[in-house]
Amino acid sequence: MGITDQRPQRHHRRPRGRRRLARQITALVVALSIGTAALSYTHALTYPGNASWQVRTVEWVRDHGGTGLVNAVENWWFAHNVPTGIAPPASSLPSVDSASITATAAQLPHLPLLPGVAPLPGEGSWVPGAQRTGGVPALYTGWFRPDPAYPSQIVGTAWIDQSVTVTRLIAGTKEPGGTGSRDNAQVPPGLRSTLVAALNSGWKMKDITGGYYAAGREVVPLRDGAASLAIDTAGHVSVGRWSRDLRMGPQIAAVRQNLDLIIDRGRPVPGLADNSSGAWGSAKNQFQYTWRSGIGTDRTGNLIYIGGDKLTLTGLAHAMVAAGVQTGMELDIHPGMVTFNVFHPAPDAPFGLAATRLLPDMPQPATRYLSPDQRDFFAVTLRGPDGPGANASAPLIAGAALDSGPAGTTAPGPGRCTARPQAVLPPFYLPLARWVPAHS
Repeated sequence: MGITDQRPQRHHRRPRGRRRLARQITALVVALSIGTAALSYTHALTYPGNASWQVRTVEWVRDHGGTGLVNAVENWWFAHNVPTGIAPPASSLPSVDSASITATAAQLPHLPLLPGVAPLPGEGSWVPGAQRTGGVPALYTGWFRPDPAYPSQIVGTAWIDQSVTVTRLIAGTKEPGGTGSRDNAQVPPGLRSTLVAALNSGWKMKDITGGYYAAGREVVPLRDGAASLAIDTAGHVSVGRWSRDLRMGPQIAAVRQNLDLIIDRGRPVPGLADNSSGAWGSAKNQFQYTWRSGIGTDRTGNLIYIGGDKLTLTGLAHAMVAAGVQTGMELDIHPGMVTFNVFHPAPDAPFGLAATRLLPDMPQPATRYLSPDQRDFFAVTLRGPDGPGANASAPLIAGAALDSGPAGTTAPGPGRCTARPQAVLPPFYLPLARWVPAHS
């Protein structure tokens, strides 16, 4: 008869103290993670320069692993943001005094009208700006409907006479990648009496394969083949393909690159419709009906800016060609990023300037760029009688971001660039009214 082992079995249990320690470590790790994220987000919300908390929030999400989600949402939403209606709302149209409409001058491009559709007041007409040199308007503005398939869609356009203006590239507090600029990321006060216009630049540098050159140095390396806006030491702008149309030399004062050209030799370049090469941003970006802007030069070498809502990439390109652009590039896109403001002196107005948006629906205030802004931008001023600008103490080119080292001096030498002649928001983000995707 066997003997049954009656000894009690031993259960190896983790001591309570060890379990408590594990919970404490887990809680500490979670707390540190939340604290680190909170500090990072607080830094984003308080970073110097103009940007809404909505913009700062979305940029922070992108910078912390949320790029794929943001891209998916914006691609879905803006692809369905198709223009509707048979005419644009009256509130979206610039207020035009019929007495201010000018007969089209010989060098101004002809603005198109929709075939078979009665034009709206002011449609397809050029209006001269108030800033002038020797009686010659420095710019003209206008608007038109670029696509017969969408009669409610409008674009604003500005034509800038380069013989009487100077263009400057001014760094923001955050773009092209630093903590400020020599001009404090705003139009310098000494230039404001001659300020003609201030307009948005391109996408964030981290989202493009392109560069930024100013103040004698490359803040971000320039890329061969990139669409480039180059400013020479006289303040004259050329737009072209880097290393084909434009090259570095002593006459180059600043270069801002953004994606690839979309207009070449007066025609949209091939591949815009499918963007299979990714030359114009992430996949499906080209299908978004959203705010877009572009800039280029016409046959006379003067500047043309185009901006409008609910435009695809192809729609923007066709609008630019219709406005007379021979060589052109896309600039920034999405609500809140597309800005073109027109100025003239007005002592009783804020900043001493009367400011008007190119289109009333452009989300940013008309005084944008008169205070520090996070993004780099262009400022256009009257050309002085003795050279660029009316204030000789103001630098031609605003300094690049300061965290890349001490700024150099503007490359010497006269001459021009070497060139050929030439809002509705996704529900996912609500209540983030006036949301702006951060990649643009």
